[in-house]
Amino acid sequence: MDIVIRGRNITITPRLQSYVERKVERLDRYMPNIITIHVDLAEVRSGGSEREVAQITVRNSHGTILRAEDRSSDVFAAVDSAVDKIYRQIERYKGKRKRRGDIDDDFLGYETAIELEADEFEVGNVIRRKTFSVIPMHEEEAIEQMELLEHDFFVFVNAESGGVNVIYRRRDGNYGLLEPEIE
Repeated sequence: MDIVIRGRNITITPRLQSYVERKVERLDRYMPNIITIHVDLAEVRSGGSEREVAQITVRNSHGTILRAEDRSSDVFAAVDSAVDKIYRQIERYKGKRKRRGDIDDDFLGYETAIELEADEFEVGNVIRRKTFSVIPMHEEEAIEQMELLEHDFFVFVNAESGGVNVIYRRRDGNYGLLEPEIE
């Protein structure tokens, strides 16, 4: 299991690195087949105050991810809270899989992000680019992955049609599916 710790506007001290590693290494006990854990720590200034942000992204051997983020005045408290959120997501996911009778406890989907600094872009240009590996899945699995990520949409390869689809949450609580056609 690889643990990658990155800092933005914050110095990763040996004490902080050791603390984060100790906290996230325990996730392996609750979710099998973890390949990587990315921990992004940042200091954000807004409204005259400084907040510490901890974002944790967990990926297993099949590429599915869980992500949690928390903000606090203390970076250690932000890490603790984000790890607690990941634990709750793991429990919720395993509960859903158990209720459905699935044997496989693996997760699906992975994404990486590259964000440009403010001085590298002009208004109207692409400022964030994400790449992600896709694994064919059914619509129900895509909905589940979207809910785990707490996103409003999810891009996936449809296992039935083989095409790239987008599932999204509608305002009425239902879901919509976008199936592009090449003309």
